[in-house]
Amino acid sequence: MQNTQIQLRSDGRYDVDFAVPFRHRLRFTGDVLGRDASVLLDCLEPAGERVKVMVILDGGVARGNRELEPAIHNLFRTHADRLELVDAPFLLDGGETCKNCPGVVDDLLARFNAADLDRRSYVMVIGGGAVLDCVGYAAAIAHRGIRLVRLPTTTLAQDDSGIGVKNAVNIFEKKNWKGTFAVPWVVINDARLLERLPDRDFRNGFSEAVKVSLLKDPAFFKELCDNAADIADRDMAAALSAIEQSALWHLRHITEGGDPFEAREARPLDFGHWSAHKLEAMTDFELRHGEAVAIGLAIDCIYSREMFGLPAADVERVIRCFEALQLPLSHPALSRTDELLAGLEEFRQHLGGRLTITMLRGVGQPLDVHEIDADVMEAAIRELQERVGLGLGLDADDDATTPQKAVATATAS
Repeated sequence: MQNTQIQLRSDGRYDVDFAVPFRHRLRFTGDVLGRDASVLLDCLEPAGERVKVMVILDGGVARGNRELEPAIHNLFRTHADRLELVDAPFLLDGGETCKNCPGVVDDLLARFNAADLDRRSYVMVIGGGAVLDCVGYAAAIAHRGIRLVRLPTTTLAQDDSGIGVKNAVNIFEKKNWKGTFAVPWVVINDARLLERLPDRDFRNGFSEAVKVSLLKDPAFFKELCDNAADIADRDMAAALSAIEQSALWHLRHITEGGDPFEAREARPLDFGHWSAHKLEAMTDFELRHGEAVAIGLAIDCIYSREMFGLPAADVERVIRCFEALQLPLSHPALSRTDELLAGLEEFRQHLGGRLTITMLRGVGQPLDVHEIDADVMEAAIRELQERVGLGLGLDADDDATTPQKAVATATAS
């Protein structure tokens, strides 16, 4: 912690700025439960001493990969001098179900207590984003923080959510309403954990890579467009490159962006998410998060074309990229526009203060807007649904400087 000196004041008012250092560890491995175990061990403290670990395993992942539980037990047997497995791995079914049930967190806390875990113990969670969220929230509130080791098992968690410092569960039929900010002890993106992932879930994760590339890196966006079909076909060289670049951009944003705990209005990494979160709830989570994000990004890109001059050719590139990734760009729920547009107010409430939505002037040129023209947004939603439903696409030769149809307050991001 930085040194601060408090000066005595006659008026009794004291405002002291201080900073607490955090370390965010991110590792990439090919077999962390086997030949790459040293990567995990090197992150654990105290170095050279035995540490207590509780393992929470995504039940769906365990059922899809019968080799996983034996590999976990073998890891602890092989490295018994460093690792104490306090109980058999606990299987927690993933998906939004675990985030919607309040009893899940209470059960996790009871297990932590029964195992006498303390602040220097570790909770190792192996699973998809929902399980990481739920277990991360429980670990963050137990003893005000038990060390969390994340091993994401989905592309979505490896390139986006598993990197972050947020943990949450759902309540009041609102996504991530109850949660914490807590920096994980280490995040290990292991390629082998992706091998048994169903195709739909494998492709689902790359919408977040498209998102961060649109915000941060035109060259990365071009690479994703060029490799989208290969990624959808599970070319692992292309997929792992995209995951690593996306993860590193998310890590940079968290550690270098100056607002890791989202104290300010803007949340650029939630580009496309105001409608995505609402669509997930409206479809009773039939839509995967990454699928909803693809739809949300397409909507906001069309809106950005109309309002802020995002070139029509770039909107077309976004749509074609998602099509090549085999991600959906429409859903019957889009016809319920009034209900969907209510997601803007829910998003504002979640942020606090005034509405702030990230849009684009161009690839790599985000801007923050504080007002949304409902008519233009409704037209964007309708255009996407009609275009996808009819198999239509934007003409890449369309005029790239479509006039704005309404005025929104905007500031450069």
